[in-house]
Amino acid sequence: MPQEANQAVVIRFYEELWNRWRLEIADQILSPTFRFRGSLGSTLCGRNEFKTYVQTFRSAFPDWHNHINEILSIDDRVITRMTWSGTHQGKLGAIDPTGAPVEYCGAGFFRLSEQVIDEAWIVGDTQELWRALGVLVL
Repeated sequence: MPQEANQAVVIRFYEELWNRWRLEIADQILSPTFRFRGSLGSTLCGRNEFKTYVQTFRSAFPDWHNHINEILSIDDRVITRMTWSGTHQGKLGAIDPTGAPVEYCGAGFFRLSEQVIDEAWIVGDTQELWRALGVLVL
């Protein structure tokens, strides 16, 4: 049963915290020393740093959506295969809003203890993101 409980926590991470922008969920499902490594090069430690990151991302993509295509778990680990999508409506780093729709795939790797996320490492196909935003041309 712990594996199903851990999967439920990761689903809340995406469905409530990200898709519904409910930042207060972070206090319930992330450890105080939560470590995050994101596809865009962000390395964060702690709930508050992560909440700031989510708010920054929301400013760039107010309609951001996380879709879990597949979820697997073993022991204290949960892995998700994801599709992310949104419309670039705000500044993302040095990139001014383009109005471009984006969609790209990737995976999330989570480590939990006692149904709280200690660590998340997100790996996405950022080449597709940059291509959609017009900053990568091949």
